[in-house]
Amino acid sequence: MTVPKIFGIAGWKNSGKTGLAVRLVTEFTRRGYKISTIKHAHHDFDIDKVGADSYRHRQAGAHEVTIVSGTRYAIMHELRGALEPEFEEILARLAPCDLVLIEGYKREPIPKIEARRLEAANREPLAPSDPHICAIAADHAVTDTGLPVFDLDDTGAIADFIADIVGLGRATA
Repeated sequence: MTVPKIFGIAGWKNSGKTGLAVRLVTEFTRRGYKISTIKHAHHDFDIDKVGADSYRHRQAGAHEVTIVSGTRYAIMHELRGALEPEFEEILARLAPCDLVLIEGYKREPIPKIEARRLEAANREPLAPSDPHICAIAADHAVTDTGLPVFDLDDTGAIADFIADIVGLGRATA
């Protein structure tokens, strides 16, 4: 199995990670690439509605519940006390694509851009202690680094940078 091209977006809470990820998915898709994403959450989450059939299946003790329709499918896997799966295990479950954008997983040894906003919950830079951060995207001037710095909203330039770093080549569109 071939390992997909991956690139991460790291940053503290409210640093602009999700907005940047959404804009990058839109941009890469517009360019003709097939993009997948992985979002790491540091909290409990649920994608199911209380009372829905699938919710009731999980509540009854199902290990995995798959919901399938004519437009999408989702597989919910209950850990039931087991450890959170390793990053590589999650990556291996994805269908083939041109690029997997990773939001979160700031400690993984993958190439990533650090998102910074003045409104972030924590403004301590990640780049100085993470050799895998290869650029910074910020909503303010950043002068204390030798890394490339992008305006957080310059999606086109950031997409070009990521494409070069991971070796995406030219899109089909």
